[in-house]
Amino acid sequence: MLAETICSAVSAAGLGIAAITAYRKRFLTATRVLAYSLVPVGLVMTGVVQWASDIAFKPSVWIGFGLLAAAWLLFMTTRAVERRSGSTRKERRAAKAAGSRGAVAPASASPPLTSGAGAAAPQGQPKKKQGAAPGDDFSDIEAILKKHGI
Repeated sequence: MLAETICSAVSAAGLGIAAITAYRKRFLTATRVLAYSLVPVGLVMTGVVQWASDIAFKPSVWIGFGLLAAAWLLFMTTRAVERRSGSTRKERRAAKAAGSRGAVAPASASPPLTSGAGAAAPQGQPKKKQGAAPGDDFSDIEAILKKHGI
């Protein structure tokens, strides 16, 4: 009820300003002010003002917004923790799939020892450093860049 009264007063003031502007022979501006002054009455008549005031003045609606904000905060916190730990959902899913297929040696385990001539790396492949991480080999990135002429 209060919102409807305020919207009506704003529209009436806008109509008055439009009339004064038209009296001063500024018809284009008066028409624009008239259009703006009709918007609040239109919102009241369509029920938008009642709907907005129902949302704004109900405590249950604000509790709902608070719960949505808390859920969003929890999602973002878990994403931040996940990024800091270095593991991603993709990595966990791959580890789970590997675990269901059979026992696979963890990445930190040392490779099996072989004896004789078979212990050396094949002739065509360069030896990797023992301490090198898997991401240190940039040959695939270089190939992509060469393919695109960069």
